[in-house]
Amino acid sequence: MSTITNSTNIFWQECQIGKPDRQKLLNQKGCVVWITGLSGSGKSTLACSLGRELHTRGKLSYVLDGDNLRHGLNKDLGFKPEDRTENIRRTGEVAKLFADAGLICVASLISPYRRDRDACRAMLPDANFIEVFMNMPLQLCEARDPKGLYKLARSGKIKGFTGIDDPYEPPLNCEKLSRKMEFVQRPLQWLDK
Repeated sequence: MSTITNSTNIFWQECQIGKPDRQKLLNQKGCVVWITGLSGSGKSTLACSLGRELHTRGKLSYVLDGDNLRHGLNKDLGFKPEDRTENIRRTGEVAKLFADAGLICVASLISPYRRDRDACRAMLPDANFIEVFMNMPLQLCEARDPKGLYKLARSGKIKGFTGIDDPYEPPLNCEKLSRKMEFVQRPLQWLDK
């Protein structure tokens, strides 16, 4: 078994049917809506609500949820900085493929490091990458604590927890959501552009 890294003997295979053909068939533009924020900020709730609303509008979408990806594609990764970077890289590559297929890919991950999110943005043309920052204060996320993770982090049972003893780097150029009414309506407006 061999590992291919930066191999020079592989080539991209072009097919007769491309992204414009798939978008025409689906009557929609493929893109990535990347939802980032602290644990407990509402990323998954927004992603699922957005997916449901897109479905009711006849749009084909797929939600890539950070926890769900760690049950399969990324189950071999931990939470060290290099593992987090690889987690986001893999997710970005899958999201790019979904967008190329003409789907609206909704990626919902903490994705704490700006450089990793920027690397995902660089995989697609700007108009095809919409970064949504769930701008919720740490105190609110910690008070909500739907999975009990903040409590575990504060007691020292989880090390390297984003927002507690590992940094979260807010996006510099993104759409910010801070009011409940905006959760589904604003991303849909961006997709209608």
